[in-house]
Amino acid sequence: MKLQFIGTLKFMESVSQRPWLLFLVLLIFSICSRADQLCDAGLGFDESTCGTTSSSKLLIKGGTVVNAHHQEVADVYVEDGIIIAVKPNIKVGDDVAVLDATGKYVMPGGIDPHTHLAFEFMGTQTVDDFFSGQAAALAGGTTMHIDFVIPVNGSLSAGLETYEKKAKKSCMDYGFHMAITKWDEVVSQEMEIMVKEKGINSFKFFLAYKGALMISDELLLQGLKKCKSLGALAMVHAENGDAVYEGQERMIELGITGPEGHALSRPAVLEGEATSRAIRLASFVNTPLYVVHVMSIDAMEEIARARKAGQRVIGEPVVSGLILDDSVLWDPDFVNAAKYVMSPPIRPSGHDKALQAALSTGILQLVGTDHCVFNSTQKAVGIDDFRKIPNGVNGIEERMHLVWDTMVESGQISVSDYVRITSTECARIFNIYPKKGAILAGSDADIIILNPNASFEISAKSHHTRSDTNVYDGKRGKGKVEVTISGGRIVWENNELKVVPGAGKYIEMPAFSYLFDGIGKADAQYLSSLRAPVKRSQSTNLHSS
Repeated sequence: MKLQFIGTLKFMESVSQRPWLLFLVLLIFSICSRADQLCDAGLGFDESTCGTTSSSKLLIKGGTVVNAHHQEVADVYVEDGIIIAVKPNIKVGDDVAVLDATGKYVMPGGIDPHTHLAFEFMGTQTVDDFFSGQAAALAGGTTMHIDFVIPVNGSLSAGLETYEKKAKKSCMDYGFHMAITKWDEVVSQEMEIMVKEKGINSFKFFLAYKGALMISDELLLQGLKKCKSLGALAMVHAENGDAVYEGQERMIELGITGPEGHALSRPAVLEGEATSRAIRLASFVNTPLYVVHVMSIDAMEEIARARKAGQRVIGEPVVSGLILDDSVLWDPDFVNAAKYVMSPPIRPSGHDKALQAALSTGILQLVGTDHCVFNSTQKAVGIDDFRKIPNGVNGIEERMHLVWDTMVESGQISVSDYVRITSTECARIFNIYPKKGAILAGSDADIIILNPNASFEISAKSHHTRSDTNVYDGKRGKGKVEVTISGGRIVWENNELKVVPGAGKYIEMPAFSYLFDGIGKADAQYLSSLRAPVKRSQSTNLHSS
C-alpha cells in the first residue's frame, strides 16, 4: 500500500497552502511505509499477503465444534476478538463476515508449550524470531506458544527485558517460561517478581548442557522448594549432563565425529536416569513436575510409574520424538543428518510408537515441538565435531497436521482427545483455561477450521519458517488446517498468510494451577504421619566406661 502522487504539481500547490494537510499526508505516508516494512519483515510476504480481515464480527457457520470433552454441530459468533456465542443457527446482519465450515471441524487453535524463538545458543541464534516463527505457527493452526526466557548472566529480570524486546514483533499471542541457571538470594527474589508481577508461572531447570545451562541437584532442590512456595510449575530438561559429557568424550576417542555420535553419546538410559532423579526430588519436596521433550521409553516409564503412584508429573513428548527415528543420523549426507540433531536425541525405532501409545492412554498429557531452528550453514559448524552442531529441529508449523495424521487418522485417539493434547491441556496446566484452549462463550477467538478429508504435504520449499531444511520434508497425510483465526482475525485462508507484526499479545499466566490442588493437605498429612519429634527425658541413664 503506497501513495500514488498523480497530478503532482496541483496536489503539491494545494498542500503548500494548507500546512495541516501536508502534516496529514506525511503522517499517512509514514504509517503506510512502516506497514510495508513490517509486512515484509524478512519473510518474503508481499503486500497481497499482509494485513488481516478488517471485520471485527465473524460467524463460523455449520461446522462441528470440538472441545476437549464435547463436540456438537453449531455456529460460532465472534466479536472484537472474543467468542460471543456457540449454538446452532445464529442469525447475523450484513456487517458480519461469514465462514462456511460445513463438514469440517471447528476447534481451539493449537497451543505449543515448548518453543525457542530468537534463542542464542551454542554460539549462534535460531533463524526464526518472534515474527517468522509465529507466522509459521499460524499457517499450521497454532495460535499461541510459550517460549523460554534465558537469563542474562543469571539475571531473570535482564533476561525478561531482553525477551520482551524480541517479542515486540509478535503476530500472535505468546507466554513465557523462565529458565533458572544459577542460584542465590537475588534469583530467589526475582522468581517472586516473575510470578507475582510478570505473569510467569513456570521455571525450567536444565540437567544437561554441562558448563553452559546445566544446574546441580542442590540448585534443583532449592528451585523446587521455591516453585512450590510460589505455586509455580517446575520443568526439567532431563538428561544426565555429566554422563553425556563422558559419552561425548568416548565417541571422540573412537573417532566418531559425525551426527551419529550425538545420538550414541547420550543414550536413552541417561534420559531415564535424569527423569527418575528429578521425579524423586520433586516427590521429596512434594511439588508438581513437568518433564519437557520426553523422547524415550526409559523416561516415559519413569513418568508412568510416578503417576500410577499418585505423583503430579506431566510428560510432554514432542512431534519429532513421536514420528521420527534416529536412522536419519547415519545418513552419509552431513547436511541431511545434521538437521536432525537435537537434545535429547531422536531415538531408535520403537520409541516413537511407545510414546504414541503413552499419549493415547494419558501417561503423557500434551504435545510440544521444541521448535529451535538452525539452518544448514549454522549446523555445518560441527562438520568435524558433532558436539559443535547447534541442537534443534523445526515443528511449530507442522505439529497440528502431523499429530492429526499420526494419532487421529490412525484411530489411536478421538477428535476431542486431539483438542485436549494440542490445546486444552496446555491451557489448563499453565492456568489460562478457558480464556485459551476452548470454543466457549467468553473465550479468546483463537480458532481453526480443519478439513479431515483434505490432504497436506510438508516441503522445505513451501514452509514458512526461515530454515532452508525441514526434518519432515516430503511427509504427506490427511487432515488440513484450512483457516486459522487469531484474536478474531482471519490470518490463514486459501493457503495465504495474512499477518501483522505487533498484533500478538503477551498472555500472563497466573500461579497455582489445578496441579497444586490438595498439595497443602498432603503436606499436613505428611507432618502428622512423622510421629516426631519424640519427647525424651533429659536424664537418660548412660553407662560411662
